[in-house]
Amino acid sequence: MSACVPARADSARTKHVHPPHSPPPGGPRRFRVAGADVSAAIAVFLIALPLSLGIALATGAPLQAGLVAAAVGGIVAGRIGGCPLQVSGPAAGLTVVTADLIQQYGWRTTCAITVFAGIAQLGLGCLRVARTALAVSPAIVHGMLAGIGVTIAVAQLHIVLGGTPQSSVPDNLIALPAQLANLHPADVAVSVLTLTVLLLWPRLPGRAGDVLGRLPAALIAVGGATAVAALTGLRLPKVDLPSWSSHALASLPEGPVLGLVAAVLTTTLVCSVQSLLGAVAVDKLVAARPALTGRVKRSDLDRELLGQGAANIVSGSLGGLPIAGVAVRSSANVAAGAVSRNSTMLHGVLVVIAALLLVPALELIPLASLAALVMSVGLKMVSLNHIRTVTRHREVLVYAVTTCGVVFLGVLEGVVLGIAVAVGVALHRLTRTRITHDDVEGVHHVHVRGQLTFLAVPRLSRVLHQVPHRADAVVELDGSFMDHAAYETLQDWQKTHTAQGGAVDITGRRPGTRISEPAEVDGCRCRPWTPWRNHQCERPSKAPAPGTDRPAAAGAPTGESSGTTTGPNASGTSGESGVPGAHGAPATTGATDQPRGHELARGISAFHRNTAPLMRRELARLAREGQQPSQLFLTCADSRVVTSMITSSGPGDLFVVRNVGNFVPLPGEESGDDSVAAAIEYAVDVLKVRSITVCGHSGCGAMQALLGADPAGTRTPLQRWLRHGLPSLDRVPADAAEDGRERPRLAGRAPADAAERLCLANVVQQLEHLRAHESVARALGTGDLELQGMYFHLGEAQSYLLSEDAEGGVFELVRETNLTA
Repeated sequence: MSACVPARADSARTKHVHPPHSPPPGGPRRFRVAGADVSAAIAVFLIALPLSLGIALATGAPLQAGLVAAAVGGIVAGRIGGCPLQVSGPAAGLTVVTADLIQQYGWRTTCAITVFAGIAQLGLGCLRVARTALAVSPAIVHGMLAGIGVTIAVAQLHIVLGGTPQSSVPDNLIALPAQLANLHPADVAVSVLTLTVLLLWPRLPGRAGDVLGRLPAALIAVGGATAVAALTGLRLPKVDLPSWSSHALASLPEGPVLGLVAAVLTTTLVCSVQSLLGAVAVDKLVAARPALTGRVKRSDLDRELLGQGAANIVSGSLGGLPIAGVAVRSSANVAAGAVSRNSTMLHGVLVVIAALLLVPALELIPLASLAALVMSVGLKMVSLNHIRTVTRHREVLVYAVTTCGVVFLGVLEGVVLGIAVAVGVALHRLTRTRITHDDVEGVHHVHVRGQLTFLAVPRLSRVLHQVPHRADAVVELDGSFMDHAAYETLQDWQKTHTAQGGAVDITGRRPGTRISEPAEVDGCRCRPWTPWRNHQCERPSKAPAPGTDRPAAAGAPTGESSGTTTGPNASGTSGESGVPGAHGAPATTGATDQPRGHELARGISAFHRNTAPLMRRELARLAREGQQPSQLFLTCADSRVVTSMITSSGPGDLFVVRNVGNFVPLPGEESGDDSVAAAIEYAVDVLKVRSITVCGHSGCGAMQALLGADPAGTRTPLQRWLRHGLPSLDRVPADAAEDGRERPRLAGRAPADAAERLCLANVVQQLEHLRAHESVARALGTGDLELQGMYFHLGEAQSYLLSEDAEGGVFELVRETNLTA
């Protein structure tokens, strides 16, 4: 057998061995818990212990049930769930539901309902419908939580005053005057002390406040109230934890079948929605946290639903409360620096230890202190921030109806009522269309704001017939939908009005809304910044003649202020010098009988039709007030670099200077370029810009040409212009380490090639040239100006900003941020 032919391996005899150049396989992996997880688990445990007892007290369940739910939520949901850092346990959002179930069916049946709710959650998790639950309007969820919070606060107020709560909010409100007339001073004193500590503990001033503030306020409040009650000998009701041997477990449910089914559905809904929303919130908290040594995975919502279902089955079977993700404990877990699910599980283990070994200490806690703690949690569930948010989004009606429904009818009834109102509001918005008619200097403007459906046809027809015959009319469609009835009404009126000698121009937010224009003239359906290739739309109706090429599209959209384009532009076009139109762009016709200028005309026509109506008011303001840009942006003339897009800027924001290679010639240099210096002087001294940015980009043709240029070659304008890049070339010798200096670089990786290395060095070099200009040096000296370096990677669509703190200069990737937070 030839040595070049591999022998066929006998699979039965082949042994799996580790590669010869890799270390031998190690022994079994040891279970390790990071120090951050241990400290986070202790912090969460200290919060969970008093809250679990308080929520059990508020529901009327045995107090051990709260500890069972906290332990099971930490261990089972923490191990199986899909959100590693979410802490599950008895939640305040479940208090009203559980209290109603206990009062109606008894404790043992309530445990059985919890088990069946867990089974339902397992089924939903297997069906992978977790994302569907997030479709519920946030106004409904916030309204549900607010209603539950009000119910909790009103009920616990009776215990704070030394009495016993009633079964519903109206009954509690009716009994409140009699309770106020029969106060128990000891209970009130302990409750006031608890609430005072809860309020003031996070606000302790100075260095002592920073140190003591790390301890949970809930633990300090309850512990302080317990200590005061014990030292002063106050006689008041306290925690009673019977022997675990007499702990009540689940039994077969008893009661009407429909009622039990509704109870299971209600528990499943509240547990699932609260847990899933909590997982999404935890992801946001983790993303906003500084970078960690251990990377935390994003939540798997379907797995989280499976984990919550398993936890509810175990909790209900062991006589525990229903379980859901808890916002307070989850936020504390993230803030304490937890890096894995080990912190959640360890907190559950600590609850088990406390439930077994700390019973004598727990039985010293006054019930009034726990009631005050739970009442404060209920009041926090009515969030002013949520109210402001729903008001801003015009959903306050949904929020208010859901809240009132939960308070006066029940959780399930309130949620159903909120969903019905939300659907009604959505339908109202869909069918609400405003149609106005204005006569501006003889031109009749009909403005349609909203969706055009058959319901709006009578009003549309009435307004259109107010336009006189033979008059010029502009119909502005400000919506995203038009059904067939509205389309025919508008088309018939347009034909009739045109036949009578009038002129009609129909404009719209969407490209292609002009009704009567032939398809071969306006067949382009490009949208801004969707995947396109230079907006080259092909015409299906006309194919190019054999042997002819399709013309290339010209330019790209822009949104910049007036600027200057200096230096030779090798391509003859740039992102700004092409065809405008942020909502419509030029496209090739694909026909050979159209002149090349038709592309420019098409782009301008799209701008007039789609963008100009939206921008006219803003551009008119800029025309009156003049330009006041905040930045001078100096970048390459490359047509792929669209500065308005990568900086999210609009008209009047940037004063742009573009040239081949984004060069800044030194002042007074032979073969200099006064146009660049003039633009710099005008921007700094006249426009008073606050910053100047020099932006290079990947794949720059000027850098490629500079690498292969002959220093002596100055025969063409382009060769003479490239001489301004020779200082940049000197910064990057062939051997980058020959002088031991650090070179400009990208954070996290080395430059891809010599051209990228030269591009980074060129940005730094041009910033040095900028400092040599008199106007720039003067503004820098007074602190009125700052210089920035930027690198844009075309292929990655990512921008890097120069940080000159490190030696040689490092370009740091600009991270995504939540601008709405």
